[in-house]
Order: sequence, then C-alpha cells, then structure tokens
Amino acid sequence: MRRHLWIGALLLSIAAPFGSADAQALKPDQIKEAKASDKGNGRPLAAKLQILLDRANFSPGVIDGRMGENVENALAAFRKENNLDGKGKGVDEATWTKLAEVAKDAEAPAIVEYTITEADVKGPFTKEIPNGFEEKKDLERLAYTGPAELLAEKFHMDEDFLEELNPGKDFSKAGTTIMVANVEEKNAGRASVKRIEIDKAKKQARAFGDGDKLIAVYPATVGSEERPAPTGTHDVKGVAENPKYTYNPEYKFEGVKSDKPFTIAPGPNNPVGSVWIDLSKDGYGIHGTPDPEKIGKTASHGCVRLTNWDALALAKMVKPGVKVEFVGNS
Repeated sequence: MRRHLWIGALLLSIAAPFGSADAQALKPDQIKEAKASDKGNGRPLAAKLQILLDRANFSPGVIDGRMGENVENALAAFRKENNLDGKGKGVDEATWTKLAEVAKDAEAPAIVEYTITEADVKGPFTKEIPNGFEEKKDLERLAYTGPAELLAEKFHMDEDFLEELNPGKDFSKAGTTIMVANVEEKNAGRASVKRIEIDKAKKQARAFGDGDKLIAVYPATVGSEERPAPTGTHDVKGVAENPKYTYNPEYKFEGVKSDKPFTIAPGPNNPVGSVWIDLSKDGYGIHGTPDPEKIGKTASHGCVRLTNWDALALAKMVKPGVKVEFVGNS
C-alpha cells in the first residue's frame, strides 16, 4: 500500500500559490524554523502546524505538509478548547503562540533525527497488498509492505513526505539516520477517557476525561451509504489489538461476491488496521485503517475509522463501559 500526497483545500492565508516553489522538496530546517508570520512559507508552515497539532493531541491525521479539512477541523477544535477567536482559515498569531506552548515547541523541535533499527527492517513484510477483500483473505498476514511504510506510520507521516525529507536514504538499512516528525510520544496515551463523542458532521472523534475535559481530537471517517453510522449512545465492550477481520456477507459490501463469511489475517494493512474498539452496537466499532491518507475523505464500511496511530492512542485510554455518543448528521 503506497501513500500519496493529498492536496485538498489550500490554506490561502498562509500558503504560497502552487508552482515551482511549492514543487521544491522540503528541507527539515525549513519546517523547524516555520512560524505563523511566514505568509509565503506555505508547506513548511503547514508541516510544522500538523506536527504541533499532533503533539497537542488535536490530530491532523497523516502529516504530509499540506493543508486540508482535517487540519482546519483540528485547528477549529483547538481554538474552541482554548477560547481563541481565530476566524476563517489558517493560523493566526494568537493560535500559533498557544499551540506552540501546549505542544512544547520551544523544548522539542518539530523535526528530529532518527536512526533506523534492526527491528524496523527485519519484517516480516507483505510485499503487495491487493485491493479486494476476497484477495486479502488468502494472505498469511497483512503486514507493512516494507520499512518505509512502517517508518512513515511510526512517525504519523505520509510515505511520500518521509521520502521527500530524506532524499536518497535507504530505509531498509539499519543504522541509517533519517529526519522524521517529532510525534512519537503522545501525552494523551496516559490519560483516562470517560466518554467519547463521534461527530458525524465534523468527521471527528472527541475523547473527554475527568471533569469532562477534552483530552484528544481525531479526524474520523464515519459510516457509509451501505452501512450508515448508528445514532444515540453506545458502550465500549472491549479492545482488540492486531485483530483479525471477519467479513459478514449480510453487509453486502461493494465488490465482494462471497455469500459466506471469511476471515482476513491481522496486520496494519488489515481492513480494520491495528486495533478494534468494540461497541455495544452489534457489528460496529472504532478502528484503524490501512489508508491513513483517506481519513475524513472517503466513506468507511459503517464504523468509525481513524488512523492506526490515533486508534491505538485512543484504545490505550478506554475501558469497557465508556460511553460513545454519535452526534450531528453525516
């Protein structure tokens, strides 16, 4: 599975027009030094903004150095939580200052060096992941396709963006030093979630802790025409990491011809990704995805789909009995 850059909605207030300058590869120092006042510094600023939002637990989804709806929604949620009055698209100075404070930008640079380890390259990998569910069921595992995909997901990055920051680097060789987004540690993972809101209109999952304090916000793909997302409030029943996926022929997913159940092996490229948070609504859950770049942009198969890293972070904070309320209209 190959990740692709998604341009989406351009952040007009801070991004330069696309052209020869935008086509140039980003350099790590450009991202480290980016700030809100850099009106003509579009992609470096967008990349740093994504990293800081991720560190503040207002996830922008996959980090690719591009602005889009997921980033704007994360910014809006951050402003609301911090009583900021930013208007329109883009990031104003007050929002940037507060975000840098919350994300501890002064203490930790947005881009850092990482040395590839033996564990990163040893596999086992699954060289090619077919598109069809019925083709997937014949595979022994739905592992990463190689070290580049593993590393991109480890640091919440688009694979093409990882390669852009590290031209000519061999990701399959342990000991290689590369530049990555500084997002590996997430403070939200140590919190305890008391309730979750799934906002179908804003395409977000919001986790609340003690005192109904907002702990984390994640972009989400919610429901589909085939299986619309449920309404009302449901309970978390349990969490399964590295789950198998069992296809129910009653779902009648487009492109699936089988009229009998079948199972797809575990792995990050499994249809439900790296983790499944089971809900009391039969057949529904909150889960990961093999396609993080599509979160918030394409329909799920009826459940709540997050990036693998966001789903894993949320899974570490929930326990059986946590309420999950579906709000808004899809």
